[in-house]
Amino acid sequence: MLQWFYALMPKEPRFFALFEQHAAILSAGARALRAMLDGGDAVAERCAEVLRREKEADEVTRQVMLAVRSTFITPFDRGDIKDLITSMDDAIDQMQKTAKAITLFEVTSFTDEMRSVGNCIVSCAGLVERAVPLLATMTKDSQQLIDLCVQITRIEGEADDLHERGLKNLYLATQKENAMAFFMGNEIYDHLEKVVDRFDDVANQIQGVVIEHV
Repeated sequence: MLQWFYALMPKEPRFFALFEQHAAILSAGARALRAMLDGGDAVAERCAEVLRREKEADEVTRQVMLAVRSTFITPFDRGDIKDLITSMDDAIDQMQKTAKAITLFEVTSFTDEMRSVGNCIVSCAGLVERAVPLLATMTKDSQQLIDLCVQITRIEGEADDLHERGLKNLYLATQKENAMAFFMGNEIYDHLEKVVDRFDDVANQIQGVVIEHV
């Protein structure tokens, strides 16, 4: 009886708008991070953009957390809402860490594999941006949501392969003369791979919501 009552109650729609706003920020941050990997004089400017986007995302996350505490009827479980927005925020937090590492090491040139992982990040962000609006209609669009999440997981696997291949090539290029270059490159690869991993976490959260509520 209570489940029927809950289903008939009007749900607070602002959560979906906030999720979409955060997803758009994620995509903007991903594009800025990818632009950093083109190197050259634009690295510092694009880094500043990543940091700015991270602050914007923090504000949206704060609004979601406040709404969870102040809203009587949420569109789905409060714990799932918190976990989803936290996973999304973790993704852009990791972008920020990546950008800071690049500027700390004063790196202005990047390998092909690093740029390819950057492409994976942009693709994952785009898939999240497509998936999040469908949460409002998840009963109807559950299969599309699952398909988008599967694509993110597939890209995460591609990024792992790029990371492994890139490290091998970096080692071969630096083993005799420049150990510090290998250390810095390894750090950047590690940060980039973690960004993709965080997007896979977002996909897992979305899948969990769909499985639980559809």
